[in-house]
Amino acid sequence: MQTDIHPKYQPVVFNDLASDVKFLTRSTVSSDKTIEWEDGNTYPIIDVEISSESHPFYTGKQRIMDSAGRVERFNQRFKGFGKK
Repeated sequence: MQTDIHPKYQPVVFNDLASDVKFLTRSTVSSDKTIEWEDGNTYPIIDVEISSESHPFYTGKQRIMDSAGRVERFNQRFKGFGKK
């Protein structure tokens, strides 16, 4: 490997905003914001919108959207389309 071309690989805390779960892992991303972790050390913290803790694929919980209203509006709008 060449020296001084790789990003710094360090411990980072990721904060899932959807489920308010924080987890410590290693990454090359960095942040100006820091947090004191359970072990007493200070780590950079990265806010993420969704992670494996809140994603429906990993949790098995689907969010139901109001698709019935959309279908009814579509049918109402185009009910006479194509008739002569």
